[in-house]
Amino acid sequence: MFNDIGPLELVALVVLAVLVFGPDKLPKLIQDVTRTIRKIREFSEGAKQDIRQELGPEFKDFEFEDLNPKTFIRKQLDNDELGLKEIRNGFDMKKEMAEVTDAVHGREPESSTSGSSTSSSSSASGSSGGTIDMTKKPENPRDDRPPFDADAT
Repeated sequence: MFNDIGPLELVALVVLAVLVFGPDKLPKLIQDVTRTIRKIREFSEGAKQDIRQELGPEFKDFEFEDLNPKTFIRKQLDNDELGLKEIRNGFDMKKEMAEVTDAVHGREPESSTSGSSTSSSSSASGSSGGTIDMTKKPENPRDDRPPFDADAT
């Protein structure tokens, strides 16, 4: 719960509590806080048990942590019954990205290294070799505005 509180911070909190509540009221306050926390835990455990009993025997392995969407998805993706690990390992992202890049630039997919080096160097050297310059503005910009419908707005 308090994993990131260091020893110096803990000492500072104790000193602050002694200054605020006083040394005579502090033990009673600590007892009250621990009793309240214990009651809250007992109440939540009782509620969990009641829910499990009401759900029936088919939900005996039900965990409330599974209701967290991240935990649920992680648990389902780690399940070997679906075969997702084989599918995930079957993708070669570098190859897929190379194919997408080639398709965008209008080149043939790289099947052999000797043929692709000449075709990629020739298309890279020519400005009109099927490559698109995304920094240039279109030569004939359209000045037409979309139709305006005063009744629609």
